Amino acid sequence: GISAAPVESASVSVLHVSFNQDCSSLAVGLSNGYALYSVSSSGDKLDELHRWCGEAVSIVERHYSSSLVAAVMLAQPRRLRVMHFKKGTEICSCNYQEPVLTVRLSRQRLVVCLADSLHLHSLQDMKVVHTVRDSTGNRQGLCALCSDQDACMLAYPANGSGGTGEARVFDAMALRQLCSIPAHNSPLAALAFNSTATRLATASEKGTVIRVYSVPDGERVAEFRRGVKRCVQLHSLAFSRDSSLLACCSNTETLHVFCLDPQQQHLEKQQQQQQANQQQSWASWAYRATSAYLPAALSQDRDFATARLSTGSRSGPGRSVCALAYIGRQLRLLCAMSGDVGQLAIYDVDERLGGDCQLAGLLDLRGGRAAEDATAAPVAVAATVVPENA
Repeated sequence: GISAAPVESASVSVLHVSFNQDCSSLAVGLSNGYALYSVSSSGDKLDELHRWCGEAVSIVERHYSSSLVAAVMLAQPRRLRVMHFKKGTEICSCNYQEPVLTVRLSRQRLVVCLADSLHLHSLQDMKVVHTVRDSTGNRQGLCALCSDQDACMLAYPANGSGGTGEARVFDAMALRQLCSIPAHNSPLAALAFNSTATRLATASEKGTVIRVYSVPDGERVAEFRRGVKRCVQLHSLAFSRDSSLLACCSNTETLHVFCLDPQQQHLEKQQQQQQANQQQSWASWAYRATSAYLPAALSQDRDFATARLSTGSRSGPGRSVCALAYIGRQLRLLCAMSGDVGQLAIYDVDERLGGDCQLAGLLDLRGGRAAEDATAAPVAVAATVVPENA
């Protein structure tokens, strides 16, 4: 069965959750420090890689599988710290005029998102190589950075995105804008690149429609409908490694997985047609005959697979982050939840048939070693920021 370390204190809350670039580990910001977990070595438990107990950590991001982490303390929201967690040292720190809302890492870049600008740092020396200033009013700190070594792309809401829903794609290495995509008619709520930065998924604050665009030409290649009953607050989008599936999570109890693989979609349509033939009626014939004239809201592709969070997992104001990753040889849908819940839900995904995903485990993200056994606070030293697989 699935097990997790016992929770040391019920008062500990999860302030931040994030997967690293290849979804092999999970970084958790806590009200009393932060923790790093492995999510790839096994499917039945979380392996704790590191835990630091100290002040509250509102943002923590790990650079791939290296010892480099970037963190923001809750009490110092304008200061970013870059640390080597195995050595217990602080490599450097950067201060900004506004609170840091989001941090993203790639092989070559560290991106810091503020409400009115994005700062692109070189990971070699942490110098600012460019500042994006056409993303004012980005109060949620929305941005996406592709981790592909050959395509370091950044996506963010354009100026006035509070009303336009326009996404801009920026080449973080060549330092130039590639395209501007009028993705939605309402404010953007989520952005995600696939692993090679050839696709960009978007969702608006309405949370009902998810669109996928090709990069860099900005052409729409897919559109999915999450639901029509109500508007939701969509938290996260995530592609599978091969870009055939796209997952999303929100403030509701349902997780959705959409299929972008044409062959798989053809198989689904064949199965749907067989079911329709078995239940032939005048109404179904009339629907097919008029489907070409129906509004887009009634003809968009629905989800390929779904998963339901357990009762109580959606309580509290926390946000969730999803991922699609192989654990062992099984494709899993992962949903990490912050707030008072502080859990990681793991589901098995049937890559061929989709349908209802089976819950494989529900792990607590707050537990760990006792405070007196935790690593001491980082000691500041002078060093050059060079990512390493230490």
